[in-house]
Amino acid sequence: MWLPFMGLVIGIFLGLLTEIRIPEEYSNYLSIAVLAALDTLFGGIRAQLQNIYDEKVFVSGFFFNIILAASLAFLGVHLGVDLYLAAVFAFGVRLFQNIAVIRRLLLTKWSNKQEKIEKN
Repeated sequence: MWLPFMGLVIGIFLGLLTEIRIPEEYSNYLSIAVLAALDTLFGGIRAQLQNIYDEKVFVSGFFFNIILAASLAFLGVHLGVDLYLAAVFAFGVRLFQNIAVIRRLLLTKWSNKQEKIEKN
């Protein structure tokens, strides 16, 4: 569970310390890559809460999702079609599904703890 959080903290830290500016022509690629990374991050958190987390699956999914999303955006630019919108939709839906499941799992754990406290 520490790997997703460590990556997030390091990324935020490096982003705040650097003065790197992304050219506008790469903004679609970066935005979709960030969305894919967030999807993978929340998927990892969800898997940890469900006790099915596997670092190999997380790391491979992280890089595969980013490469796939950037490739779709790249292909779409060369075809003249906004294919990155398909990736935005797909990763956006998955992101919200993962967040919903995480919320339900945390509420269930919290409710179970409250019931145990009330019984004692």
